[in-house]
Amino acid sequence: MSNNQAADFSNIEYVFLDRDGVLNRNPCDGRFVTCWKEFQGLPGVEEAIAVLNRSRRKVIVVTNQRAVALGLLSPEELDQLHDRLRERLAAKGAHLDAIYVCPHDVGECNCRKPLTGLFEQAFIDFPGSQPSNSVMIGDSLRDIEAGTRLGMRTVLITGFLDAGTPDAHRAARLAQARVLSLLDFVQRYLGSEGQSFEHGGA
Repeated sequence: MSNNQAADFSNIEYVFLDRDGVLNRNPCDGRFVTCWKEFQGLPGVEEAIAVLNRSRRKVIVVTNQRAVALGLLSPEELDQLHDRLRERLAAKGAHLDAIYVCPHDVGECNCRKPLTGLFEQAFIDFPGSQPSNSVMIGDSLRDIEAGTRLGMRTVLITGFLDAGTPDAHRAARLAQARVLSLLDFVQRYLGSEGQSFEHGGA
């Protein structure tokens, strides 16, 4: 049975997003996005985030940025890139509630996905958040494994995924849903205006 058919996202209040491969095109051949010129936004991202914002869901980016550890860009340059991303979203009436970054190399921390440190910090910063009312949306096995470790529902973006790799097969099996893009997820599972969610807080 397809995970997609059984998935229920009706009570989601917190939407966690990977960056590369979800908001922008993931560079191929192991390369990194090191400046705004290399940041190629994916279609429908601004619209999808604006719908999530209007539904009063929190939208939180959790991203591995190993390029910082490798010296390919500085933390300040990464902040500037994210400032440009926020400006781009704001121009379309959308915003991110937070961006959490792991700048470390492999094996140096507890925050590099598939480890869960970024999520744990977000759960502290957003007291209403917990795995049961959150979803992790990503394009890699690391993303899906991180969400799964915490007991979150997970969604795999397959639009630019190399589906023939073992990691892609495993990610597809683990995820509760598989979609082509962030906008595809919002439209299929949360309604075109996010009307499936009613916030319980003040």
